[in-house]
Amino acid sequence: MALGPRMVHWIHRSGAAVIGLALLVFAVTGLIRGLSWFRTEGQWVYGLSSNGALAVISVVAGALLVGAALWGPKASSTTSVVFAALFLLSGIVHLAILHTSFNILAFRLPNVFFSLVVGVFLLVLGFYGRVSGGLPPDNPYRRAHPMRSRRPDPEEQLSAEEPDEQERRLLEAEVAMGEGKATVDQVLSVRRDHARRRASEHARAHRQAARRGSSGRS
Repeated sequence: MALGPRMVHWIHRSGAAVIGLALLVFAVTGLIRGLSWFRTEGQWVYGLSSNGALAVISVVAGALLVGAALWGPKASSTTSVVFAALFLLSGIVHLAILHTSFNILAFRLPNVFFSLVVGVFLLVLGFYGRVSGGLPPDNPYRRAHPMRSRRPDPEEQLSAEEPDEQERRLLEAEVAMGEGKATVDQVLSVRRDHARRRASEHARAHRQAARRGSSGRS
């Protein structure tokens, strides 16, 4: 079922806001508890290990996500995708440096899982309605790129071609129509060509009638 632009916008903004608020709650709670800044063995906060450095980073990330959600749907979508990449990268990197002196953010295995899950969640929500195939006509990102989403106009295609090429294509379209094998574009091309020819003939007949009338009066 195709979702309208309001629903797409709501998904982008609510996804960024929910993750942003969760990060802020996690970070503020840790700071209130007086976390050590760069200890590789952090303290547990809501089932995750944390230290002062991770708490500050979480405050910044949470504030940016919430701010993007308040700013607008496109900003929240783009910000979600960027942070999705950062969360996924963080999870992979920290998995490699667990229990080493390089683990300055005090990550433990639950933190790694959290980073990977949140990264996938933000990636799906951030890209939702932007890269899906067969976007509905009222999709806001489809409307933002009309030349990319709409089918080319057969008349525009014909006007961009050489006269001989136009005649060849029209002839092929008429033959295909006679055989019952014409595509939609071919049918439209033939109908528009016929309408253009009729309009030209009517205009020429009017001009001839006007000239005869003027010569008769003279």
